[in-house]
Amino acid sequence: QVQLVESGGGLVQPGGSLRLSCAASGLTFSTHAMSWYRQGPGKERELVATITSTGGVTNYADSVKGRFTISRDNAKNTVYLQMNSLKPEDTAVYYCTARDRLKRTDWGQGTQVTVSS
Repeated sequence: QVQLVESGGGLVQPGGSLRLSCAASGLTFSTHAMSWYRQGPGKERELVATITSTGGVTNYADSVKGRFTISRDNAKNTVYLQMNSLKPEDTAVYYCTARDRLKRTDWGQGTQVTVSS
């Protein structure tokens, strides 16, 4: 049973930073590409960032390029999302996903990020 548990969300002021973590279990972590998605209030779900299984390639949504950084620690079965220069429009529930080589995807339960003064 795959489990993805996100943590690190919360309330932060505009311009602030947060680091999200996603701890994975029940899978061979090093063979899975990992991604972060988000869904803001009244918005469609958006792919925020992706990192390949080895961590060698990352991709970002245009809306977060230069502000967010995805990384992974295969020894800890954990993927991170460092979020800097946060804006109110970054407010959303952030979800971690794991995709295997057959493109089967598992989702975490999400963590709320609220950017507000």
